[in-house]
Amino acid sequence: MPCVCCKMAAPTLSRLYRAPLSGVWLRGLRVVRTGARGMLAAPRARGLFKEFFPESGTKTELPELLDRRRAGSSPQTVYCGFDPTSDSLHVGHLLTLLGLFHFQRAGHNVIALVGGSTALLGDPSGRTKGREALSADCVRANARALRRGLESLAANHARLFADGRPWGTFTVLDNAAWLEEQHLVDFLASVGGHFRMGTLLSRLSVQSRLKSPEGMSLAEFFYQVLQAYDFYYLFQRYGCRVQLGGSDQLGNIMSGYEFIHKLTGEDVFGITVPLITSTTGAKLGKSAGNAVWLNREKTSPFELYQFFVRQQDDSVERYLKLFTFLPLPEIDHIMQLHVKEPEKRGAQKRLAAEVTKLVHGQEGLDAAKRYRMITEGGVSINHRQVTNPESVLVIGQHILKNGLSLLKIGKRNFYIIKWLQL
Repeated sequence: MPCVCCKMAAPTLSRLYRAPLSGVWLRGLRVVRTGARGMLAAPRARGLFKEFFPESGTKTELPELLDRRRAGSSPQTVYCGFDPTSDSLHVGHLLTLLGLFHFQRAGHNVIALVGGSTALLGDPSGRTKGREALSADCVRANARALRRGLESLAANHARLFADGRPWGTFTVLDNAAWLEEQHLVDFLASVGGHFRMGTLLSRLSVQSRLKSPEGMSLAEFFYQVLQAYDFYYLFQRYGCRVQLGGSDQLGNIMSGYEFIHKLTGEDVFGITVPLITSTTGAKLGKSAGNAVWLNREKTSPFELYQFFVRQQDDSVERYLKLFTFLPLPEIDHIMQLHVKEPEKRGAQKRLAAEVTKLVHGQEGLDAAKRYRMITEGGVSINHRQVTNPESVLVIGQHILKNGLSLLKIGKRNFYIIKWLQL
């Protein structure tokens, strides 16, 4: 498929190459929350896919498009964006990643798009005030770190969660590759004329910010236009017809649908995943100050493991469905055992193990379990129980005068440690 020229003037935009994709005109733009079937049925049953857009397409066209069992069907392409406002993803990003992985496992190709350009503007969705401005150098460094994090997660997924089926590809891109080449006046002339101010102003994310004391900057207001253009670019270049995002992204996804449909007459689709909140109802993330990071330098495997072990009983079944690939019958069995002995937190431990393995690999999970043994009182040094993994070994207490330590792990494992340098 030929590449789309990024430096476009107004007269050439409508003549861009159209991807050879079938589609029908849709009637109405209402969001649908039910009726998904085929490949969409399994994530829907897990509660992972929340909203589908537009309604008329997701009842028939989208399920048929994604059904790899149909004769002559080909893999589709699905994407989700991640803005590098920090140098690490956090737990709040995991559900969109799990959504991409479910598509990949069904044989479709997925794109994780790092917003190396859009992060400079700041996404206003779900926010009461503007983001703190980041320098271009900081965004570039964050973008590189996010790419590494996404590639690591994809590698863990492929290595540790294979199910014997042929999977689609996982690709990481950065929208700086095409947005930074744009010339402002040319871009506004060629793209801006296809957006209506009334429609952009009607988005809930815009309305809430305009009514706030701080208001909304022009850069933030223009964010949805750039995200719509990303969708258009990926549609033209990669045949991408589905955008995945958090439920607060629905307005931005709608803008992309309208832009693509207006220019090409083709139909694309949006799917949202639920937002994960804290016990107080606050959205998990950097801005809220409650982020649980996926980078082990910011949140250790043990801390990530403990975050999920601490989940309440009324959340753990939902989280097992959302955050793991465990079959639903197996989750039902786990919960049956959990109900009998909730004090053992067996469901929470299985949830924590599955997530930690996905994020940090088997080595990370093993390390987290070793730390857990300490916190649960399973380790003693010189007959003194140690329950803090961060404890400093004290000479005379943990290390005897002869340079030896007696380490006990569990009930039967004893070790004598000789310290060579004190």
